[in-house]
Amino acid sequence: MIKVRRVMRANVALVAATVALAACSEAPPPAGPPGGAAPPVTVATPLVKPIVDWDDYVGRFEARQSVEVRPRVSGYVARIAFRDGDFVRAGQLLYVIDPRPFEAAAAQARAEVARAEAGAVLARANFARSESLFKDEAVSREENETLKARTGEAEAGLAAARATARARALDLEFTRVTAPISGRLSDRRVDVGGFVQAGETVLTSVVTLDPIHFIFTGSEAVYLKYQRANQAGTRPSSRVAPNPVDIRLADETDYRWKGRMDFVDNAIDQGSGTIRGRAVVRNPDGFLTPGMFGHMRLIGSGAYEGMLIPESAVVTDQTRKLALVVDGKGVVSPRVLQLGPLVEGLRVVRSGLTKTDRVIIEGVQRVRPGMQATPKAGRIVPPAPGTGPTAPPVIELPAAEGTTTSASAN
Repeated sequence: MIKVRRVMRANVALVAATVALAACSEAPPPAGPPGGAAPPVTVATPLVKPIVDWDDYVGRFEARQSVEVRPRVSGYVARIAFRDGDFVRAGQLLYVIDPRPFEAAAAQARAEVARAEAGAVLARANFARSESLFKDEAVSREENETLKARTGEAEAGLAAARATARARALDLEFTRVTAPISGRLSDRRVDVGGFVQAGETVLTSVVTLDPIHFIFTGSEAVYLKYQRANQAGTRPSSRVAPNPVDIRLADETDYRWKGRMDFVDNAIDQGSGTIRGRAVVRNPDGFLTPGMFGHMRLIGSGAYEGMLIPESAVVTDQTRKLALVVDGKGVVSPRVLQLGPLVEGLRVVRSGLTKTDRVIIEGVQRVRPGMQATPKAGRIVPPAPGTGPTAPPVIELPAAEGTTTSASAN
């Protein structure tokens, strides 16, 4: 028994010696810069300025007006007066339908008018003589009333003939098919010699380009956010206020197209749980085309004081976003951040920092939490001032509408 205990004590001593040896062989903690000086870093307090939240959407452009051009009379196409894809003005000639049958019908209708006018003149003259003779009791009452009825019949026949003549004149006018609106034409759908049916055959189509609509959908959650903001008076509804929008195309990096909201649908789609909105965008050179997709941002809040820091000052720690700050003694410590969108190239900080925190904006890679640093004062400046969304002018509701639309929002 005594021998076993001696062996156990020897084993314990051997393990302790092994642990001590291993501890001595471990690498020492990383040292600071040569000479033991704290690493230099540049620090600055967050940039505080009025900002707004912007919500992102994907949508597509649609023409404000889109019309299929159809003939009003049937016949054979005699002439085409445009080139495929032309820009046309309202009233510009597009097609000519063979007018000869309609010219003949119009001439016949005019002749019928002349005949009816002659008959009406004769009927009025006969009735006038009958009236004079009836006073002298030279004709019977029955004959006088018969002539009076024939006069009314002749007048009605004249009115019908004139109406028919106007209809035939319109038919002749409709043989010249003109552009109903100004805009860009599609291609021709019928060639010269083709037969077209009134009201059915599509000859071509025309769409307006300036201004142009941008159509998008938003979720019910976003709609509720806008509704709450409208009730609180921090952001007016797009139904009553032209809230600004910025749009960029698929191959663009900046939001160069500017527009404003002009419509919000009256119901949420039950199938998708979204609501449709529409913005109007100026397109003077016709660059934007119906059907084109784009990325839009819409003002999502009222203006408020926000804190911004450079994107390079944000450190990723697994799933967390951090910023390193330096206290009055030069000690580095982390701050867990809740971030917002980019504004003018700087990241919005929702929470995690105060306005007086000295954030490391340069030299983040040289330090770690708990280390000593040598701070140098710096300043946060937007990398590209004026290129991002900023707080727009305050939009106020008209006094007459403020009480009736307070519950509408988007």
